[in-house]
Amino acid sequence: MSISALILLLAILAAFGFFIGRQKIHLQYKLQSDKPRITTLPKYFGYVAGLAALIPALLVLLILEVAETPWINHQISQEINTGLSVSEVQSSSDLDLFLNDIKNATTDREVAALTDEKKVIHEHYQRIVNTAQWGKTAVVLSLSVLLGLLALKRINIDTRARVLFEKTLEWILLAAASIAIMTTVGIVLSVLFESVRFFGDVPVVDFMFGTEWSPQTAIRADQVGSSAAFGAVPLFVGTMLISVIALFVSVPLGLMSAIYLSEYASRSVRAVAKPVLEILAGIPTVVYGFFAALTVAPFIRDMGESIGMSVASESALAAGLVMGIMIIPFVSSLADDVMSAVPQSLREGSLGLGATRSETIVKVLIPAALPGIVGGVLLAASRAIGETMIVVMAAGLAANLTANPLEAVTTVTVQIVTLLTGDQEFDSTKTLAAFALGLMLFITTLILNMIALYVVRKYREQYE
Repeated sequence: MSISALILLLAILAAFGFFIGRQKIHLQYKLQSDKPRITTLPKYFGYVAGLAALIPALLVLLILEVAETPWINHQISQEINTGLSVSEVQSSSDLDLFLNDIKNATTDREVAALTDEKKVIHEHYQRIVNTAQWGKTAVVLSLSVLLGLLALKRINIDTRARVLFEKTLEWILLAAASIAIMTTVGIVLSVLFESVRFFGDVPVVDFMFGTEWSPQTAIRADQVGSSAAFGAVPLFVGTMLISVIALFVSVPLGLMSAIYLSEYASRSVRAVAKPVLEILAGIPTVVYGFFAALTVAPFIRDMGESIGMSVASESALAAGLVMGIMIIPFVSSLADDVMSAVPQSLREGSLGLGATRSETIVKVLIPAALPGIVGGVLLAASRAIGETMIVVMAAGLAANLTANPLEAVTTVTVQIVTLLTGDQEFDSTKTLAAFALGLMLFITTLILNMIALYVVRKYREQYE
């Protein structure tokens, strides 16, 4: 039985347990003469019975799924090494290739193309897979039915069903949060380990302060253009240049839009303007990239040439402008929400003391909403630093160390994509450089988030 069918069957059993459990308590309540003792709704008893049939079975299913593939591989490997004489297997790498050929043969035509030795192993492999599938299905369904019946038998009107349900829900939420944290830790550790391998070949100082980025590794000693220089300063400067341009566009426009929507717009105008503005956030970044490459970049180049300036066809200015337009909804929406959440008493107090509406906005509203505004701006900055598609299409791939926004530059994320595109060897310095760049990007965004948390906590205490 497939996993999806098995999970669907578990859900049906849980729903059945919920229905039976609720009906059982309904009947007991009706037969009970002491009505004031009824303190828990019948649905909570149903929840307890349903969760008893569902949660342990799902956990066992997860464990069996994780253990299934290693167990099958072990069984097949033992069969190859001890029970059959396979001439093609001479080493562990040969064994992996041998097993892959067997596993990938899923149709009759593919099975017929196997050698006689592989056909024998393939038949044995299919038997083991079928045994594992049926065993897994039997164990999971039996556990679900057994625990569901046990729960139905033991629950009664004296059972603290609501407490049990809330406690179970708490553990489920804790498990979800733990999975998210462990996933994050796993990602960071994987990037960190690969980065350490990179810094074993390239000194940290050369990477952090080097001014030349040319990750192509030379195959021959006399090969031209393969200097393998890993100075990341041009990438950091390009990233900062485009991000600053984007923030110069998005922050003022976003804040002014938020002030208008929050303080000046009528209800009907706000109901139309805010969704329209937020549509910008739903446009795919590749569309912004087309807009930047086909419209904005040529316009900037033609404007520059008309006044005698030299402007590259792909420039940081074009990418930054379009990226700023893309980020406006983030700043606007967050700032509008925090401004609307400012207590009305602050506005009325300011207006009552004789301040104008604009003075109230500048001296009362914005300072009161500053933590949320700063959080929105830093979120926009993180989005700008991590954006890739627009930079690829509008700013180019050249790692130029320049502060001129009219020249082509590249960013950290674009180089990560470039380094990991296609078939790569993960033991080469060129490929490992992507992990070092990713680590630097992670540290940068972490610092931005820490600054945001500091600002939010500091000013929240002031206005509470």
